[in-house]
Amino acid sequence: YAENRISDHRTGYKAYNLDQVLDGALDPVIESCVAADMASRLEALGA
Repeated sequence: YAENRISDHRTGYKAYNLDQVLDGALDPVIESCVAADMASRLEALGA
């Protein structure tokens, strides 16, 4: 992939380290998912 980019349009996460993610460096991707989930839950509670 020319841009070496990974994007998660649900959370707005974007990075240009696709090769590292495919090698197992998933922490930033997972952290963005957890943060988006937490924000969604807080919004549902009215916070």
